[in-house]
Amino acid sequence: MKIATYNVNGIGARLPRLLEWLDETQPDVVCLQELKAPDERFPEAEIAALGYNAVWHGQKSWNGVAILSRSDDLHLTRKGLPDDPDPAHSRYIEAAVGGVIVGGLYLPNGNPVPGPKFDYKIAWFEALLDHARTLFLTEAPVVLAGDWNVIPTDGTDDVFSAKRMAGDALTQPESRACFARLLHAGWTDAIRAIHPTGPVYTFWDYTMNAWPRDAGFRIDHLLLSPAAADRLRDANVDKTYRGREKASDHAPTWVKLDV
Repeated sequence: MKIATYNVNGIGARLPRLLEWLDETQPDVVCLQELKAPDERFPEAEIAALGYNAVWHGQKSWNGVAILSRSDDLHLTRKGLPDDPDPAHSRYIEAAVGGVIVGGLYLPNGNPVPGPKFDYKIAWFEALLDHARTLFLTEAPVVLAGDWNVIPTDGTDDVFSAKRMAGDALTQPESRACFARLLHAGWTDAIRAIHPTGPVYTFWDYTMNAWPRDAGFRIDHLLLSPAAADRLRDANVDKTYRGREKASDHAPTWVKLDV
């Protein structure tokens, strides 16, 4: 089973690129973020034409998450986190797919720092940590996939310039501590399990000529529970799709599991 995460940065504007990627790579399950569209504007028919079922949790102009599956065995289990600090934001969706629990998430950006947006980021992260603990205790194969808006380390493996990003919410100690707590609790960072060293970026800004300079960083992650990690066979980033015309500023990131 190939499970991917893709922040599309507006499903209306990027739909041709999304459909192109789905057709060319045919992942089994996809978590989408930043739909930036209400529920009624989700392009269900276009996605179904490529053989995908879908569940989604939209929001006008902002946020929005979805899970796509090539299997009919797609069962929505949750929209929103328990104890979400702001349920008006559509940032989490969860489904059971082929024996795997898949949680798709779009963690708050948190900028500027300090301020209420950063406080909300950490509060939301705490709610996610609580729910992740519940999922972990089921001992089921679970994949938490999405745009986490956290650069895990200052190393060039994760960010083109730690100095450039030092004041950003993505690199703050509080953000990193929350991410590290998941790893310490037993979740596996799939990309680093397969690629322990070397730059693996998933995001390149539209400004500063970032894509041609490869000035990127890693904020799209797939974390695996022990039962899922035992089945991990591969993980990577479909980097070239970032370079296509009118592409998202994120690249699709994926894992392959034996199921």
